[in-house]
Amino acid sequence: MEYRQVQREKISCFICLEIVKDPVTIPCGHSYCMTCINDQWDGEVQRRNHSCPQCREKFRKRPVLKKSTMLADLVDDLKKNELQAAPANHCYAEPEDVACDVCTGRKRKAVKSCLSCPASYCETHLQPHYDAPPLKKHKLVNPSKNLQENICSRHDEVMKIFCRTDQQCICYLCLMDEHKGHETVPAAAETAEKQKELQESRQQIHQRIQDQEKDVKLLQQEVEAINVSADKAVEDSEKIFTEMIRLLQERSSDVKQQIRSQQETEVSRVKDVQEKLEQEITELKRKDAELEQLSHTEDHNQFLLNYPSLPALSESTHSSSINIRPLRHFEDVTAAVSELRDKLQDILRDTWTNISLTITAVDVLLVEPEPEPNSRDGFLKYSQKITLDPNSAYRKLLLSEGSRKVSFLIEGEEETEEEEESEEEEELYPGHPDRFSDIPQVLSRESLTKRYYWEVERTGKVLVAVSYKNISRAGGSDECLFGFNDKSWSLNCTTGSYTFHHNKVKTPVPGPVSSRIGVYLDHRAGILSFYNVSRTMTLLHRVQARFTQPLYAGICVFSHGASAGFINLN
Repeated sequence: MEYRQVQREKISCFICLEIVKDPVTIPCGHSYCMTCINDQWDGEVQRRNHSCPQCREKFRKRPVLKKSTMLADLVDDLKKNELQAAPANHCYAEPEDVACDVCTGRKRKAVKSCLSCPASYCETHLQPHYDAPPLKKHKLVNPSKNLQENICSRHDEVMKIFCRTDQQCICYLCLMDEHKGHETVPAAAETAEKQKELQESRQQIHQRIQDQEKDVKLLQQEVEAINVSADKAVEDSEKIFTEMIRLLQERSSDVKQQIRSQQETEVSRVKDVQEKLEQEITELKRKDAELEQLSHTEDHNQFLLNYPSLPALSESTHSSSINIRPLRHFEDVTAAVSELRDKLQDILRDTWTNISLTITAVDVLLVEPEPEPNSRDGFLKYSQKITLDPNSAYRKLLLSEGSRKVSFLIEGEEETEEEEESEEEEELYPGHPDRFSDIPQVLSRESLTKRYYWEVERTGKVLVAVSYKNISRAGGSDECLFGFNDKSWSLNCTTGSYTFHHNKVKTPVPGPVSSRIGVYLDHRAGILSFYNVSRTMTLLHRVQARFTQPLYAGICVFSHGASAGFINLN
């Protein structure tokens, strides 16, 4: 019977699960490595009875260990046969392998490296470390090419001490020389402490992975909710539109397109955050794998050499938890479409605007909004070029500088124009449903739905405002005036003071008065701020609201000769 056919587990130590080394037999007949059984029984010193780890037979006195000669011979023969049976190309070291330091000529692969020698050995030349008692105490590790890094270049001694003062491994002679008086500990002790730190880092990584995996699941649920809500909104809208006349069927197609577009936008935003989280999870797992690999390094010097080079665990680019606002998604679209069906006599433009804005109001708040800038340079990153819409301008306002400045006609010019009633004026300000008929104000062409900053230079009494597009235009009631209804917000700027207006509520605004006003809008976060701009920026008033429609910049000039213009910030 060939030794290679012997099942290795039959001659393995029950304690260490390796092929037995220095096999000894105890009275019950079981055999173990001499070191393993002695260590086992040394741990039972406080007990009066010693037992067999395998069959649990107890002995009142600690048995005398007897060498198992037959088992030792069997193990030796097995190792020799396995070595002889190994293919030649598996025995000899390749460039990427660790070579035996004892072999002459063509070197064999090292199976172990000794930190005490220090040297690497093939199976044959390693045998003395198993047989010779002085060598049995040496520390054997997996083959390493970096053993020379364990040797002090100055004293040619093994470095077994770690200097905490200089954060490096040293030998005992260094301790008496240039490191005298430094804080030093055995390398093994420092490794143990760093291992604790390593495990703490891994625990943090594991916790972060768990937290972010929960967030990924939450985001997936939100994607499903958006899809279900959007699908139902499309289905309901199509049913309602089939009952309407041909003109409204055209709007049905537009509604469907906008819902799908907004659905795609919102799903894309959710999936973007989900993808970033999954990427960070992958990176964290990779980092954990590196730390795990380092934690298994048996060579203290190698561990300590590599440990400081590990990059610190970076702060998460993501918030600790996902914050989803409890919205109804697209359910409000159905209600808006139903309202259109029931109000066929209303102006199609106004009703259609309501439907479109209801769709775009769907907004899943995935993470906390970014903070407001704290310097003018920060605000300028969000600068927006704004132009005024001539179709919305009151007929006695003049637009100039590329429709970026608005002025109230001075009294003389007004009288002249009234007397002449020129055809030129009629051509400049033709009738238009968007025009403010009785209030001297104007809206911008551009809609504002993201983060924006702009500045207004003014003279005289001026309202600097933002407004929904569906603010009333006809007449001179509060429903038309910026800040005096629920569709607009305005800062009233006079020569000596400011006041803020919204929905007929007037709020005095203290602060220095200047000719330039800065306006910051974060539509998604619902933040609108007004700043006094001179040599420095001073916050005048900030309002937190939930904007449900796109906003437009607005200006109202009250007095003759008053004017306001948007500053070019680019």
